[in-house]
Amino acid sequence: MDGAKPPPAAGGKQELEEALLHIVQHHHHQSFRQRQQTERAKKDALRSAVRVSDLLVDTVDGGVQELFVNEKRIEHETRALLTTIARYRKQTDQWLAATNEINSVLKEIGDFENWMKIMDFDCKSINAAIRNIHQS
Repeated sequence: MDGAKPPPAAGGKQELEEALLHIVQHHHHQSFRQRQQTERAKKDALRSAVRVSDLLVDTVDGGVQELFVNEKRIEHETRALLTTIARYRKQTDQWLAATNEINSVLKEIGDFENWMKIMDFDCKSINAAIRNIHQS
């Protein structure tokens, strides 16, 4: 050792042991304090990490909750829209059936009108034939 003291005499042996014992105790005390500080720092870091994690989860959950609410609202509006579409489809089918029925009635009226014209022509022909016979 550089600048070391010469070896002590017999009485100095006890002083050396006490000095070494003091150094060892001091080392153990510092090691213990260091472990405590490390443990406190570890616990603080863990608490901070948990806090950050909670804040992140709260932030994400807030967005997810908003999305969930929007999804439910969209589903509700979709169901309402499907109900309205079904109602309009039924009404449209009823209008189509009524229109087809009106067309059918108009066709029958046209057929009846045509039949009436034929009957009128036939009656006039028969009337003319009877007059011709009566005048002859």
